[in-house]
Amino acid sequence: FQSSPTQPLVEAMATQLNPPTKNNPRAFLAPKLVAFDLDGTIWTPDMYMLWGGGAPFQTISSSELRDNRNEPVRLLGISGEILDTIATSEEWKGGTTVAWVSCTDEPSWAEECMNKFRTPMGVKLVDRVQEQAIYKANKQTHFRDLKKRTGIEFEDMVFFDNERGNIDSVKKLGVTSIYCPKGMTRQIWESGVD
Repeated sequence: FQSSPTQPLVEAMATQLNPPTKNNPRAFLAPKLVAFDLDGTIWTPDMYMLWGGGAPFQTISSSELRDNRNEPVRLLGISGEILDTIATSEEWKGGTTVAWVSCTDEPSWAEECMNKFRTPMGVKLVDRVQEQAIYKANKQTHFRDLKKRTGIEFEDMVFFDNERGNIDSVKKLGVTSIYCPKGMTRQIWESGVD
């Protein structure tokens, strides 16, 4: 899918799959799968940065936890709001699969965080996600695994990650890949899906 500076990647994909018509000048077809990295994309800091601390995590608020050394772990940007939007918005109804795609150093800590963080609607992050590929591997391996499990083609997937190398690698598969160096901010989300 080709985009221009004035047409975000996901919109370019949606436009090609569901072109505007006279009756629907701005058609939107939600991607079949939206995947998010965890460390540095959904929350901060990366789990490896909590070395010497880590689990168990204490809930401070729906968007902040503290590790056993009292170090904060916070949701980035509008991560929770995005998950609520995909799950409940009319635009997104139709079966978009949400996935975590991560090679975090501490998957058990990440699992605990996903069970303790809440979206603005009060839902656990883990309950807003249908697929997970959380293990040490190149992100291309994660996406090949997701494709095999879901049957969703790469060109019907969108991926958000804060690491340029992961974006470049996954893009080679044909996945729409969006670089988000500061995590899931409103600007990144809106530029990716509007």
